[in-house]
Amino acid sequence: MAEETLPGTTTDERPDRIVLHVDMDCFYASCERLREPALVGEPVVVGMGYEPGEGHGAVATASYEARKFGVESAQPISTALDRLPRLEDIAPDDDPAEAGYYRTVDIEFYKSVAAEVKEILHDCADVVREVSIDEAYLDVTDRTAWDLAPSDDRTLAEGYARYVKQRIAREVGVPASIGVAPNMSTAKIASDFDKPDGLVVVRPGDVRSFLEPLPVEEVHGVGPVTARELGSFGIETAGDLAAADASVLESNFGSRGRELHERARGYDDREVTPTGRPKSLSRESAFTDPTADPSDKREVVRALAADVADRAQSRGAMYRTIGIKVVVPPFDISTRARSLSGPVDDPDLVESVALDLLDAEFRETRVRKLGVRVSNLSFSDADQSSLDGWESSQPTQSDSRGGDPDSKESDEHAPSDGGGKTETERETKQSQTRRGQSSLVEFD
Repeated sequence: MAEETLPGTTTDERPDRIVLHVDMDCFYASCERLREPALVGEPVVVGMGYEPGEGHGAVATASYEARKFGVESAQPISTALDRLPRLEDIAPDDDPAEAGYYRTVDIEFYKSVAAEVKEILHDCADVVREVSIDEAYLDVTDRTAWDLAPSDDRTLAEGYARYVKQRIAREVGVPASIGVAPNMSTAKIASDFDKPDGLVVVRPGDVRSFLEPLPVEEVHGVGPVTARELGSFGIETAGDLAAADASVLESNFGSRGRELHERARGYDDREVTPTGRPKSLSRESAFTDPTADPSDKREVVRALAADVADRAQSRGAMYRTIGIKVVVPPFDISTRARSLSGPVDDPDLVESVALDLLDAEFRETRVRKLGVRVSNLSFSDADQSSLDGWESSQPTQSDSRGGDPDSKESDEHAPSDGGGKTETERETKQSQTRRGQSSLVEFD
């Protein structure tokens, strides 16, 4: 199957559901590597409190290279520094291979990168449930199938998941692990099975055999405390849980016991429910080599503007703001946007405004990536507002390594319990390690 093929199927019967769980690998560290490519392959720790003289802090995330030294998410920063000293702090005769790179949490930058990923996810699935900044479920049942690809032993669903992974890697530049399964809980387990940058497919007939040998704590909904309690009954694996007496589990764990029993057997009939309509739509394109050529940049912006406007029309969306994003090497981000007098659906206007914003300040700028975005979306069927006076509205600006005036609009959906850790769970684990220090801990 060609890499860019979008496999699909039509059938008279409802097929087994096809759920993708997309989990970004060490997301905060991956974002830091976007703007500092030299960090690729190096141990990276993102957190707070590591500078000399600072108080207590915690590790938000650690790259897989850093984890080899025993550094983990939610760990006190003092422990992380003991196990992996900062490169800046080691003595001249110390081995630099035994030190790491520490970076401060920059949540606004991470949100802006997450918004780019979510744009792709919403483009690749009709139903998306965003669980957190770095995790989402996709129902792609109507986009692909469990059938085998022609002349291949892979399923069409695997090809589609690979396409999603490739788009994230190519268009955003961060790695993702994806689990594919006929239900949400198995898809989540599959996405964790072969990290980082993994792709694990569990076909409908293989769910039970896939789950059986896994430790019981891998079953979605089984935390450390429940795992210990189950262990007291001799239940150590998902297979043990599946074979246990459901009535005994229910008598000891309530209705949750029966639910965990069902999940261990591969049954999970929850539907992927959306977290709401997107608040912005955007597309970006990176140049193979950074360029300052005005004609090349304008050509890319025209194509992006047409694509974004087409996507807005396909969703029945009108927009009040049109903007561009310019990424200058190594990864400095500038955004410009213009607010309109009312919601519009006008592809020519998207192109015109985007080109105006580009030419006004970035005509001669050497860039590595360009993006076009429409935001302040409206999905009502009301008549469009008059465009009179839009030319006089002032563009908004933001210059930073991650600032984006539309980033909050594009990705702030309410946290949910769609299978990942809830905000409450995250905050509980943070409070155990930060001692009052404000810290954002990423779990992956």
